[in-house]
Amino acid sequence: MTTTTRSESRTSMRGHDKFQARRIELATATLVTLAELGYARTSLREIAQNSAFSHGVLHYYFRDKLDLITEAVKIFEAMCVTRYDDAVASATTASELRHEFSTMFFATLATDSAQHRLWYDLRNQTRFESSLRDEICEIESLRAQMISKVVDRYCELRRTPSQMSPQLAYVTLDGIFQRGLDDLLSGTDTSMTAARALLDEAFDAL
Repeated sequence: MTTTTRSESRTSMRGHDKFQARRIELATATLVTLAELGYARTSLREIAQNSAFSHGVLHYYFRDKLDLITEAVKIFEAMCVTRYDDAVASATTASELRHEFSTMFFATLATDSAQHRLWYDLRNQTRFESSLRDEICEIESLRAQMISKVVDRYCELRRTPSQMSPQLAYVTLDGIFQRGLDDLLSGTDTSMTAARALLDEAFDAL
């Protein structure tokens, strides 16, 4: 019977931490390439050809493109789900929170459109790739919690209860977000005027 010493355990943990840290580094570095190519047009080899990393390196740290793309999206979404926290914490009036949220809502669409496109692309793939569903559901839950914080604080500042359930508020704002993204990427409404009007309607409906 083999006994694992504490020193061996610590070495194993350090090895795992280094491996995970390298995965995060690679996924972060290739996020722009992934966002530009999208799910359907990527393979580890294509990602390698469009980045500073060899196919062998990527293949060592990731099982396949799904593994890499999922890791990259998780990293991006981890930043996204705290985007409105400062506004929620600092706003002293409902109108102030509404203004700050709306400003950031459309600012991220303009500056991070490729990454948001990748998120929706990957979310759509869960209809075909069952292996993705747990990870995507986890991210979706965090996004819903993010919106719930905003809605709860907004209604608290207005001293009126929300007229929408948390689930309805999330799918409504997520739908408006996707509408703005589609309008922006297609070039049909680069100012996202329609989405801005819909967001105002959504806040009024709350």
